Amino acid sequence: MNTEGLKTIALNDLHISLGAKMVPFAGYLMPVQYSNLIQEHLQVRKSLGVFDVSHMGEFWLEGDRALDLIQYLTSNDASKLVDGKVQYSCLPNDKGGIVDDLLVYRFSETRYLLVVNASNIDKDWKWISKHNSYGVKMTNASDEYSLLAVQGPDASKALQKLTSVDLDSMEYYSFKLGEMAGIQDVIISATGYTGAGGFELYVKNADAASLWKAVFEAGEEFGILPAGLGARDTLRLEKGFCLYGNDINDETSPIEAGLGWITKFTKDFIMSEYHKSLKENGVSRRLVGFEMIDRGIPRQHYSICNAEGNRIGEVTSGTQSPSLGKAIGMGYVEKAYSKAGTEIFIEIRDKQLKAEVKKIPFL
Repeated sequence: MNTEGLKTIALNDLHISLGAKMVPFAGYLMPVQYSNLIQEHLQVRKSLGVFDVSHMGEFWLEGDRALDLIQYLTSNDASKLVDGKVQYSCLPNDKGGIVDDLLVYRFSETRYLLVVNASNIDKDWKWISKHNSYGVKMTNASDEYSLLAVQGPDASKALQKLTSVDLDSMEYYSFKLGEMAGIQDVIISATGYTGAGGFELYVKNADAASLWKAVFEAGEEFGILPAGLGARDTLRLEKGFCLYGNDINDETSPIEAGLGWITKFTKDFIMSEYHKSLKENGVSRRLVGFEMIDRGIPRQHYSICNAEGNRIGEVTSGTQSPSLGKAIGMGYVEKAYSKAGTEIFIEIRDKQLKAEVKKIPFL
C-alpha cells in the first residue's frame, strides 16, 4: 500500500501493534478493523468499544460576533445553544447543497468549537474563512487533538471510574470540560456516531496514549474492544445517520436528506430561501431507508428501480447489518416511491433484486 502523502494520527503505531488493518481514509491512515468487523460491531451495540477518530477536524471560533458567523453559515439555530451544549448542523453551500455536516459546541457566548469531517477540513476552513466578515478569530486545531469515541451501553460505567464528572447526569448532546484518567481539560462529550450511547473524548495528542490505556483498563470487565471505521459505518447505517460523501454532499439539500429538523427558518442563512421553498413546496426526491427482501448487498451508486425496471434513484449507502442479520441501505428515490412499505428493486450485477422502503432508524 502506498502511504505517501497520508497523514498519521497520534496513536498510529499503537493501532498497528494491536493488529489493526490500516487503510487510507480522508487523507489519513486509519484503522478500518482489528479482529473482525461483526465482532467489533456487536460488542459496541451490546457493551463497549473504542474508536480512534482523531482524523476529525476541530476549529475554534472566538469573538463577540462568533455566533453571528455561525448563524449565517449553519442551517440549525445556534442561538438556542447554552454553555455545555452541542448541536448537530450543516453548512449549506451557495448552490443548494451541503458543504459539510458538523457539530457546534458552545463553550461561552463568545467561544465555540466546530467539529467537521476529516475529508472536508481544508474545504470547510476555506468556506468559513471566506464568509468571516465578522472579525471572528479562527483557529484550526485539527492537528492538535486526538478523539476517542468510547461507545456502547457500558461506556458510562467504565469511564466513571476515571473521572469525578457525573457522567450519568449528562444529557445527550451535552459536554463538560473535566479531568479524565488524571488528564486535565478533557472535553467529555455525550455524543457519538453509533446510536449505542457513550462519549467522545477530545484530548491533546500528547495525552492520547495514556487516555487509551486508562480507558481499556477501565473497560476490561466489559470485554472492551478496539473498533475500526468498518464497524463505525455499519453502526451508523443501522441508525440511519448520514455519511458525508455518501448520503449528503454538495448537491443534496438537507430537506431532501430528511434533515429538516436541523434546518431552521427562524433566521437567515446561506440559501435559506431556497431550502425554505423546498420545505414548503415539496421535493422531487427523498433519502429513504430500505431493507433487502431478495439476497444481495446494496452498494453506493447501485441503481434503484421500480417494478417496471425504470430507474427511480440511486443507493448512497448499503451493508449487511450485523445486528439485524439482513442487508439494509439508504438512497434517494423519486418522491412517489418514498413511503415506508413501498416495493423497490436494487440493481445488483444486472439483476433486479426486491427491497422494501423502511422507516429510519432500522434499529
